[in-house]
Amino acid sequence: MKKYIALTLALASAASIAQAQDAGGFRIGVKVGGTYSNVSGDNVSQITGPNYSTDLGDYKLGYNAGIGAIIPLSSDGFFSFAPELLYNRKGYEIQSKQTTGLAAGIKSVEQEQQRVLHYLDVPLLARINAGGLFFELGPQVSYLFGSKNKSETTTKFADGTKDKVENNGGFLDYTGISRDDAYKSDLAQFDISGVAGVGYMTDGGLSLGLRYARGFNSLIDTKDTDNEPKAFNNAFTLQLGYLIPTR
Repeated sequence: MKKYIALTLALASAASIAQAQDAGGFRIGVKVGGTYSNVSGDNVSQITGPNYSTDLGDYKLGYNAGIGAIIPLSSDGFFSFAPELLYNRKGYEIQSKQTTGLAAGIKSVEQEQQRVLHYLDVPLLARINAGGLFFELGPQVSYLFGSKNKSETTTKFADGTKDKVENNGGFLDYTGISRDDAYKSDLAQFDISGVAGVGYMTDGGLSLGLRYARGFNSLIDTKDTDNEPKAFNNAFTLQLGYLIPTR
């Protein structure tokens, strides 16, 4: 008898949860947030040089913004499809330090190069809604439409002084060739990533989500490179959204 009572209570609880999971039908709205990105891979040093760090603390900050929708796939809103169109500012940084072979009186030369990659991301995610809490998983197609290059060189002298020079018009790519500000032909134009995330959305449509995207295509266009170096996009995004309920 106790088993039947427990089963009845479990079913009642499940029904209550399912009712709370109703996502309110189709929703559409806006999303904005921060991006924390880097590149990694077995051959990333061939692309960035020996001083490049793939540690989590050395990722580059950026931002993302766009529109999103939720399309229910079940009557209770438990399963849904969540497509988005986002502008995402990703990229990576290269830091190097030279202490030998310098002119007299110069102690070291430190260089920081930053490459900002401008992407249009289209996540196509399956989503599970569990009483406000949601989980998402799926592919993302990305198009690289431009890049911005910045560099900063700091020369430190033996007398303790230093000189800092900023240059936003050039970048040394993995071949050692200086590129102009908008150059991107050494990079792959399209990327396909796997995305996983978790978050919470209120009944009114306000949401906060954290997701991770890992690229599957090499960031560097290697069609004319014999050794085919590989590096892949990695990006964490924290998003605030407002998806308007339609009923």
